[in-house]
Amino acid sequence: MKNKFIVLAIFALLTGTVANSAPLTGGVTEIGGGNTVVDAKTNTPIEGAIISIPQLGYKTKTDERGAFSLNATVNDETIMSVNKTGYRPFSVTIDKNIASKPLIIGIQKSEVMDVVIDDSMLHLGDDTFSSGSANSGDFRLKALGPTYVKRFKMTSNTLNCENYLVIGSVIGVDTLMAHKMKQNNIESYSSAPEIYFNGKKIAEIKLNGDNQRIKLPRSAINPDNVNEIVIQTGVNLFNKARLDYDDIEIMNLSIESE
Repeated sequence: MKNKFIVLAIFALLTGTVANSAPLTGGVTEIGGGNTVVDAKTNTPIEGAIISIPQLGYKTKTDERGAFSLNATVNDETIMSVNKTGYRPFSVTIDKNIASKPLIIGIQKSEVMDVVIDDSMLHLGDDTFSSGSANSGDFRLKALGPTYVKRFKMTSNTLNCENYLVIGSVIGVDTLMAHKMKQNNIESYSSAPEIYFNGKKIAEIKLNGDNQRIKLPRSAINPDNVNEIVIQTGVNLFNKARLDYDDIEIMNLSIESE
């Protein structure tokens, strides 16, 4: 049987909220090739792109042909990130099946007004979670607490564009919707993580997935000034004895302007 080659490409899936959306992932198709990172527009191989799997402590770089070897043991679902200066950060949730096949990953060049908020792995919660929690077997980092706050500047030119908060990947969300989608194996589901922009709630994250895009209200942007993103993880709705925060992990937060 022929090997299947997988292309993971970024698509412009524009959604005003992730509250009712399915997980957003790159497209998958069959094509010849090997483990390669290319420019999504020109298909030109990209040298020096950093490929990492944070939960496994794995990191490598592409060579002059854009090629890389994925010398990591992947069992359950985990996040793989691709970063290169001048390109938008990209991440995708992979599993043993995907990792066993040659990958061709297309990444997009960044725009002038794009803002990389955080390209590291973030663990929110209280480090208390069930083995049946979504992707909990992959958690390796110590929790930062239930809330993430980051401030950054946006230029006045962004008011002439549509701007989106992009969450590269998120795992660990234990909402009722995630349970119905069989993303976890627990009955005591949690409230959805909430996202605030400059004090205004703009979305809830009800599902795990990749490339989740949230439209920023233009009226809420502080042009040529400091703006603030706050992510508050959910709370177990069945634990009455104590406040039990849902542990989630997020990779690659950025603002993209279209």
